[in-house]
Amino acid sequence: MKLSSNEALSMLEDFRVKLNNPHWIDHSICVGRAAEVIAKALKLDGDYAKTLGYIHDIGKYFPYQESGVFPHAMNGYHYIKSLGYGDEYAGICIKHSFLNNDIDCISNDRDETDKGNPNYEFVKNFIAKEYSIYDKIINLCDLMCTKKILTVDKRMIDLLLRHGIYAKTHYHIVETVKLKEYFDNLLGYNLYDLFPEIKDNL
Repeated sequence: MKLSSNEALSMLEDFRVKLNNPHWIDHSICVGRAAEVIAKALKLDGDYAKTLGYIHDIGKYFPYQESGVFPHAMNGYHYIKSLGYGDEYAGICIKHSFLNNDIDCISNDRDETDKGNPNYEFVKNFIAKEYSIYDKIINLCDLMCTKKILTVDKRMIDLLLRHGIYAKTHYHIVETVKLKEYFDNLLGYNLYDLFPEIKDNL
């Protein structure tokens, strides 16, 4: 079953009216729009990339206490699956949080994951699968967007100020920089050239 970006955006807007703080919705819309730009520059499916960006954080709508470790990732994954969509959509709810197919390459959740929680082994095995180019686009856009598009450097500072420093923070920053360089190389130019508004967001 196919999920379009318009349908995904409708989900977000339906949730928005029920929330006091829609920050993550604005962030998700920014990620989706940035992902579409990158995908089109690479001659990929822009609407699919936008859809994944829109839904990547959708698990943040649901109560965290019900899902144990990796709450918004697992809540989002189960929600999208419950609607009848496959892993090609639901998987981004998990994969966007982890770089390098590594459960330890995470920006801010914890210094050590709870290995006794059943979600730990599920997530570890799930992200061990090869990431598609679309997964990697969302990885990068998640690390470039608040409700507006930033440089990776500024976004890293934003995360550090809001969430603090964890045991794997340096590792995560290194991998983030590598991911941005990966797309620079694919494009043949600096990815920031796709987003002239970045200069106004410095």
